This record gives sequence, C-alpha cells and structure tokens, in this order.
Amino acid sequence: MNVPRYDKLPFFARMALILVMLISIGYIAIIGKELLSPLIFALLFSILLLPLANFLERKCRLPRPAAAGISVVLLLAFLVTLMYLLGSQFTSLSADYPMFKEQILTSIKTLQAWINTRFHYDVNKQLETVTSSLTKLLGAGTAAIGTVLISLSSILLFLVFIMLYTFFLLCYRKLLMKFLLDIFREENAAAIYEITGQIQMVIRQYIIGLLLEMAIVVGSCGIAFYALGIKYAFLFGLLTGMLNIIPYIGIFTALVISTLITFATGAAASKIFLVMVVVISMHLIDSNVLLPLVVGSKVRINALITVVGVIFGEMMWGIPGMFLALPVIAMAKIIFDRVETLKPWGALLGDDAKNIKPAKVLTRRGFVLRRQKPVVEAPQKTEP
Repeated sequence: MNVPRYDKLPFFARMALILVMLISIGYIAIIGKELLSPLIFALLFSILLLPLANFLERKCRLPRPAAAGISVVLLLAFLVTLMYLLGSQFTSLSADYPMFKEQILTSIKTLQAWINTRFHYDVNKQLETVTSSLTKLLGAGTAAIGTVLISLSSILLFLVFIMLYTFFLLCYRKLLMKFLLDIFREENAAAIYEITGQIQMVIRQYIIGLLLEMAIVVGSCGIAFYALGIKYAFLFGLLTGMLNIIPYIGIFTALVISTLITFATGAAASKIFLVMVVVISMHLIDSNVLLPLVVGSKVRINALITVVGVIFGEMMWGIPGMFLALPVIAMAKIIFDRVETLKPWGALLGDDAKNIKPAKVLTRRGFVLRRQKPVVEAPQKTEP
C-alpha cells in the first residue's frame, strides 16, 4: 500500500491533518496533566543538572545513581531555600494584620461616603449588601479551607514527583537516547543528535539566564524599594523577580500585589506611586536590556505566540502551564526548524520578521496572487 507523502497531499488534506494533530495533542495534554506536567518540569531540571551529573561521574568517579541523587538533592535544597525566604517574608507580613484591617476599614468608610455623595446610595443599604455577601462567603469558608489544604498537599506531592522524575531521567538518559535513535530511521541519526543537543543547549541557557535575571530583578527592586523607604522592600523585590518569570502577566500581578500591600500599610499616595514606577521601570529595563542580554538564546519566540502560549498553558495546566509555556514552545521551534515539512510552523513561532523580505504580489478581485516569472518558450529548431 503506497501512502502519499505529506508534502504531496492537497492543501485541504494537510490542513485537516494539522487540525486533527493539534486537537489530539491538546486533548492528551489536558487528560494527562497529572503525569505530563511534572514530567516536563523534570525534563527541564534534568537538562539543567546534566553538566553537574556528568562532572560527578567523570571527575569524582561516582556511579550514575549517586551522581543523579546528589544533583537532585542540591536542586531540592535550592528550591526549599527559595520557599523559606518567601514564607518568612509572608510571616512578617501577617504580623501587621491589625494595621491592614484598620486601613481597609478606613478605606471602606471613605468609599461608602463617596458612593453616598456621588450616587445617593444610602450607607445602610451598602452595609446590607456587604453583609449578605460576607454571609455567603463565610458559608463557603469550610470548603475554602479544605481546598487550601488539598492544594498544599498537591503542591508537595507535585514537587516529590518532579524530583523522582528528574532522578530517573538523569539515570536512564542513555536508554532514552537509544530509544529515540531506534524509533527513527538510521539516516536520521545525525538530525536526532543535532536536535537533542540544540534543545539541551537552549533550555540550559534559558533556565540559567532566567535564574540570573530573577536574581538581578530581586536585588534591584529590593534596593530601590529600601532606598525609597517602602515597607517590606525585600518581599516586593522577591515577588517581582519570581513573578517576572511569567511573561507579561507576571509583572502585572506583581504590580497589583505590591500596590495593594503598600496601600494597606497606610503609606502615603506618593509612596504608592513610587512602587508602581519602580515595578514598571524594572519591567521595561528587563524587557529591553536584561532579557536580550542575559536570557537571550538562539531561539526567539515572538510576542504574539508568547502571550497565546501563556494563556493556553494556564487554560490547560493552570499556573504550571504558564511557567512551562515558553520552554515547550522553544523546544517545538527547534524541532520545527529542522524538519523540512514543519519549517513554516517554526517561522511562525519565531521573531525573525525583520529578516523576511516581502514578496511582490498583485491583487485581483480581492485575491492576492504571487507574481509569476514569464515563461519563455525555447525557440524551435528549423529544418535546414
């Protein structure tokens, strides 16, 4: 049975196959969230830890399981330290809860007076509306507490699975590579080695650059907030640096949280404005200077695909999907750029529009037609 090649199929058939493939991948990603999400995190961490594991194996003469175990333990220690710093800052924040409560009550009274003056909506009616809303909210309090406890246990279990998968990927990396070589044809072995090597280099450069960028943002914002006399300066810097990992959406979230906490501490309007200026300025510097200089990799993803990818990641996998969107798109682009039939998709994901020369086109009745070179017939030979 002769199966036609993909590039020999009609256009509508190729589009139908692509649509079916995208729907299938999306469906598998949604139903396999519990397995695939920690597995992809583990893949990224294993790529990051691979040089360390190789060093422990070759230089320190450790067996592969021991080298993989030490690498995973060091990674876990780093993550626990980061979580401890964030938790300690929120603990100190909770100590000022009475002040937050008083500030919020004062703001609510001011808002009620403004609504009454502006819209002639009686304060008592406003209190009735707020009371009924709070009653409904408190009625669901038990369920909310249960949800929070389940979420915390899920996060811990999620972290355990990530560490286990990272350990096994480091231990069985040669077996996985042999599997990839065996399922493809022998003539594709060079392309497989090139793709895997490029993915390792780009992902490692991306993660290391991202960590360095986060450290710079945390330090810069913390120093700026401290110099301006903003309370919880280190907490705001830490939140800005960590949330900045999520493209576009993260910096907006950090801006809202920092502004609200500064307002709740009873700070003056000028300090609230300065917090907003610092966060927005840091985002502009990060996007235009730090990101190209520190994180800049050989794979560029355009802004449209980045935003769409982050939104789709959140829709499918929640917060982990937002973190994983950009690395997964980067890996997909590396593969697309090295497969002949998928190169147009790689160009769509990329940010090389400046290097694309516009084709000369002619319009006729609303349709765009490419200018065709005139066909010159060869002169016919004449009989002598």
